[in-house]
Amino acid sequence: MAGPLVTPPDPTVPVDRFEAADPAEIVEWAARRFGEDLVVTASFEDAVLVDLVAQVAPRSRIVFLDTQYHFAETLWYVEELRRRFRLRLEIVRPAPNVIPDNQWQEDVESCCARRKVEPLARALAGQAAWMTGIRRADGPTRAGVPIVSWDPARSVVKVNPLARWSDEDVAAHQRARDLPLHPLTDRGYRSIGCWPCTRPVAPGEDRRAGRWTGLAKTECGLHIEERP
Repeated sequence: MAGPLVTPPDPTVPVDRFEAADPAEIVEWAARRFGEDLVVTASFEDAVLVDLVAQVAPRSRIVFLDTQYHFAETLWYVEELRRRFRLRLEIVRPAPNVIPDNQWQEDVESCCARRKVEPLARALAGQAAWMTGIRRADGPTRAGVPIVSWDPARSVVKVNPLARWSDEDVAAHQRARDLPLHPLTDRGYRSIGCWPCTRPVAPGEDRRAGRWTGLAKTECGLHIEERP
């Protein structure tokens, strides 16, 4: 069942219908409903979300949060997809006073806050809606993610058009659209974040098991409402 659209209510957002909707239909609806007030954030772990946006909402603003610690392969992949799909892509970086350092070794929460959470806040400032590529299949912390909901922490409507899709659905879409894979995918990386905090996933582990190994941390802080 779709999660509730918490106050402020908006009767023009038909939340209940989206559980049976195709992701492309959801992307198109969000772009039509919110227009320039919609921000799409893409992790570029794969090409599925940006492919859908490029097909049905090509003028949508797509944001990539450059933490200064992405794998070289991720940065290459971002540029490859930017060119292929002619994306309206904006690279959002940490504040000017935040430089590469070793904080990830001592305080990963603060590191994520400076390099992801604060840049996202700037990207969403003054916007009405935020679209992401997170899915229920990502792992236990995201198993209940709604397709459309109100994000009270950021005062935006949050749209997750791929929420219902399984790994098999994603793979089928990639094959059907002949999408390039992230170079690390074939090396066992199923959830790809910053290089200091990401490892390949072993057989039988959930896809986000390779993030922040050895720590209780399971989310970077962007998707705080998905935490159990």
